[in-house]
Amino acid sequence: MKIALRVDVDTFRGTRDGVPNLCRVLDRHGIRAAFFFSVGPDNMGRHIWRLLKPAFLWKMMRTKAASLYGLDILLMGTMWPGPRIGARLADTIRACAAAGHEIGVHAWDHHAWQAHVDQMSPEAVYEHIKRAYDELERITGKPPVCSAVPGWKCVESTLLVKERFHFRYNSDCRGTGIFLPVVDGQVLATPQIPLNMPTYDEMLGKNGVTNENYNERLLETVDEDAFNMLTIHAEAEGGACLKMFEEFLDMAKARGISFAAPGDLLPAAPAVLPRAAIVKGEIPGREGWLALKQESHTPER
Repeated sequence: MKIALRVDVDTFRGTRDGVPNLCRVLDRHGIRAAFFFSVGPDNMGRHIWRLLKPAFLWKMMRTKAASLYGLDILLMGTMWPGPRIGARLADTIRACAAAGHEIGVHAWDHHAWQAHVDQMSPEAVYEHIKRAYDELERITGKPPVCSAVPGWKCVESTLLVKERFHFRYNSDCRGTGIFLPVVDGQVLATPQIPLNMPTYDEMLGKNGVTNENYNERLLETVDEDAFNMLTIHAEAEGGACLKMFEEFLDMAKARGISFAAPGDLLPAAPAVLPRAAIVKGEIPGREGWLALKQESHTPER
């Protein structure tokens, strides 16, 4: 059994504190992962308006967000401009790359993407990704090799824009199995590596899941006979949940589960991958729509 490990880095504090913490833990366990960085302004506090939505408010309450993330994250960019993450924390990102992890584009402005992607033109999407791409290339000296949109909020036009960057892979949706996306009958060249395992904030406080039994319940979601991908967050597993995450790695190892960077699981010839469309949908534990692999759609090659 193998799990592809992806780390989403959404905020200034997640980059400053969570990334070095996770790099140390992963180094101790001999694990490579993919780190997806937000590198522009940290305006995550502007999500506070979503508290008006019952589903989001309930999520914040059941995950004890104030203690999990801290008030600096929850209020960042509200009463003052958010700090530029890449400009302020370039050494941290550079050290992560030097440790051998895959470096990918998450966002320029994480909040702006989640809040406005539905209204963004293809050119605006391109400029958003390009700013993050250029910043990561400036910091690490190498172009980022992969990308993953914030909150799995991806539409078909975004997939077409991403083809212009020639990433090794994208990770923009939820579903099972690596595949090539299909948009209006066109098979795209860049593989999608979807997430099939739930995240911490989707599980905690639901169906009896607590911090004490979380690792056991998460391990129950591993598919023994198929591809698995797990997303952790620098702000959670790299912060308040760091000890719990390291215990998860030990528990997984005891069950014969190993970890890899997602790119290591790509086939030598991606053209052999199955095809599928990406559609909007919802999943338990997450507020609003997100991109889902359309499992029943497998056009002829």
